[in-house]
Amino acid sequence: MPRDSEYDYTIPRRSDGTRQTLRPVEPWPSGKPFKILSIDGGGILGILPCMILAEIEKRFLDGEAIGKHFDMIVGTSTGGIIALGLGQGKSAQEISKLYIERGRFIFPGSRLTRWLRGWAGWAFTPYDRGNLEKELRREFGDGLFGSSTIPTCIPSFDGRYGEPYVFKTPHYPDYKKDQHERLVDVGLSTAAAPTIFAAVKRNGYVFTDGGIWANNPAMIGVVDAITCYDIDRTQIRLLSLGCGQETYRMRWWHRIGGKLGWAGLFVSSAMRAQSHNALGQAGLLIGRSNMVRLDAPEVATRIGMDDVGQALVEMPSVARSLVEGASHRVEEVFLKSSVSV
Repeated sequence: MPRDSEYDYTIPRRSDGTRQTLRPVEPWPSGKPFKILSIDGGGILGILPCMILAEIEKRFLDGEAIGKHFDMIVGTSTGGIIALGLGQGKSAQEISKLYIERGRFIFPGSRLTRWLRGWAGWAFTPYDRGNLEKELRREFGDGLFGSSTIPTCIPSFDGRYGEPYVFKTPHYPDYKKDQHERLVDVGLSTAAAPTIFAAVKRNGYVFTDGGIWANNPAMIGVVDAITCYDIDRTQIRLLSLGCGQETYRMRWWHRIGGKLGWAGLFVSSAMRAQSHNALGQAGLLIGRSNMVRLDAPEVATRIGMDDVGQALVEMPSVARSLVEGASHRVEEVFLKSSVSV
């Protein structure tokens, strides 16, 4: 078998060294809730979960950062960037400036150029990842992932070996590999959506968007909590935030099948199924009464992940409406006391 000239066989798998036995669990107070915040991926539509959190801060916390009210934060892609910010003690209101003030620098162009980029995206990535990197440097500087004040899990996908990978803060003794990663690099590694940005080649690995396998990372948080801490699964409280979805329709040509017919539906089908499955599994494990899911109502045509203008017009009011409808439940379950590990 011919060898790939660019493939360095001396580079170990990111999964090398994974524990093959059950983890000894870390202590946790009996009966004390373990609160997890999970944030989906969705490009510029990350403004929705960010504004949901900012609205909660405004209504219930006098503007203080919401992160310290959770014992673990998991986030994918744009949700991963929000999670990184919360882990640094930033408020959601502060983080929202990345979308409101800098979104057009990350996704530049008019409606026409977005349309042209969409067609060009069939052949190559339509946006310069360097724009996102500049904004993340503005946010995080040279800060390290291990400096997070909150246990954090950020999924990505390693294209060198074709393996899912989760960046984890050192909140468990086994978790030593990722703490010296720069926040900027973790953010780029989880947000390199292959239809938008080029993959991140770093230290011999090739990272693409965690949304490939965990656009809704709820189960990553639930599993990590159960396997790291001495908690009963019913102690877990999960706040899961989405970025909106289109109404799903399988047309007659999809029923016939074939690569051409499914080209436009396959990705959305896989991501939708993964999200529903993650929520379903989490509900079975911890009890649906211990979960709160906030997401925009399904629409016939979802705002594009790069449509900054439309997202900024529509998403803030949707966020306010969602918080209004769930305010009592959110306050009661997640905000009554500040909890930290």
